[in-house]
Amino acid sequence: MVSFPGCKINLGLHVIRKRADGFHELETCFYPVPWQDILEIVQASTLAFTSSGIAIPGAEADNLCLRAYHLLKADFDLPPVHIHLHKILPMGAGLGGGSADGAHTLRMLNTLFNLGLSTEALAAYAAKLGSDCAFFIYETPQLGTGRGEILDPIAVSLKGKFLLLVKPDIHVSTAEAYSGVTPRQPEHNLREILENQPIETWKETVRNDFEASVFSKYPAIEQVKQSLYSTGALYAAMSGSGATVFGIFNHPVTTTFPHLTWGGTLG
Repeated sequence: MVSFPGCKINLGLHVIRKRADGFHELETCFYPVPWQDILEIVQASTLAFTSSGIAIPGAEADNLCLRAYHLLKADFDLPPVHIHLHKILPMGAGLGGGSADGAHTLRMLNTLFNLGLSTEALAAYAAKLGSDCAFFIYETPQLGTGRGEILDPIAVSLKGKFLLLVKPDIHVSTAEAYSGVTPRQPEHNLREILENQPIETWKETVRNDFEASVFSKYPAIEQVKQSLYSTGALYAAMSGSGATVFGIFNHPVTTTFPHLTWGGTLG
């Protein structure tokens, strides 16, 4: 079985407060993007994980695809499988590519072995893998709260808009991004804005709370955002904790950036 895990952008991201469990209370809108990895899972004699494309750092046991397998294996009598991931999406980019790989592994195992898990049950398993993993079970616009794992559909559509993603050659660790943020209550109602206000007005009201500290340390990321606006973006922002910056346009963009980029029309 083959699947194509995509990625996401964050339309607004509020860091509201630090919780007693050490995590932060968030509010954000996850929006799906069709820039994709390629994931294949087949039944095998022994459990194996292989990869191609972009090199995947870290210990193999920490890979979210294997963690997803073991998570289900603890509750179901799963046979061994061979998981092969062709990695296209950049890592540490604020796009959730690894989370998507883990979530799609859960979805594929559920289908391959007829586990009968509902979408909600799969989302609960995904939330155990990571804060934004549950979103990739649904892959429709969702307002995320809690750690990002509490999801509620939101009526926002970028259908027909052209999206440009620009990933500078900079790595911003999640811990580093959080260390520079001062949690605060949001000034505006994110759902109200995204569902009811024209996208041209978002520049004034839709915020990513990570931007201030990340931009101060990495001015090149802020420069990308300004370049997207100069190119005609209706709205531009950093996704997640960076370093990818996205611009939303009314039309395809031919301007090239000296960084990893992806552009396409949203369905």
